[in-house]
This record gives sequence, C-alpha cells and structure tokens, in this order.
Amino acid sequence: MAAALLLMSSTCVQAQPAQVDNIRDVFAKLRTCWKPPPASRANPIDITVIVSFNRAGQILGHPRITYESEQATDNDRLEYRVAVMEALQRCTPMPFTEGMAGAIAGRPFAIQFHNRKPPPQPVEKRAWLIPKTL
Repeated sequence: MAAALLLMSSTCVQAQPAQVDNIRDVFAKLRTCWKPPPASRANPIDITVIVSFNRAGQILGHPRITYESEQATDNDRLEYRVAVMEALQRCTPMPFTEGMAGAIAGRPFAIQFHNRKPPPQPVEKRAWLIPKTL
C-alpha cells in the first residue's frame, strides 16, 4: 500500500510543470510553446508581443502586438497573430515560484517570436567553370 502511494506521488510530481524562477526561464518556457504556422499557410516573419502576467501566472489584460516584419502580408500577420495567442494559451498559467510571482506581477514583457528562413548558401565558384582570357 505504501509503495503504491509512493509511486502515485512520484508520478504526480513528474506531471507538474517545472517552476519558473527567473526571466530566462520565462522566455525558455515560451519558446517551448511556440509553434509557427507551416510555410504552406504563411511566409516566415518575426513578430513581437507585449504581455504581462499576474502572480498566479495568468495573462494580465490583453497581449499587444508591437512589431511584425514589414514584408508580411495581411494573411501572414493573421496566421502569426493566431500562432502567438495559441502559444500564450499553451504556456499559461505560467508556473512561477513564489519569489518570481511577486517580482514579475504586472511587469510587461516584450517577447519576440522569430521564424525566418535560413540565409541562402553562397554559390561555390569552380575554377574550371570561370572563363579566363589570356
């Protein structure tokens, strides 16, 4: 009986999310929740949102989009705004430690979500393909 209780309590502890104890942990937690829209639905863009949390780790007020890549189309903006809000929903309530909850409550965070295409690879020039005049 005691072994069963010990086993159940250890699985409950494992199911609880890791506590967020500093600002770096807040951003790391949000990165795990970020799922950008597939390239078939939207072109990759960068987007920034400002959000505040209360002591319980829930979103305080309404998140506000403050930046979107200038080359973004209206469809890209819509898809990425939805993806940002879904990421915030997946991550909240944020599991703050008691000390972090007191320090962070009501403070705005500017969170950047990046989803850029990788830079193009330089084209290798082959010496035997370059015309040479003597």
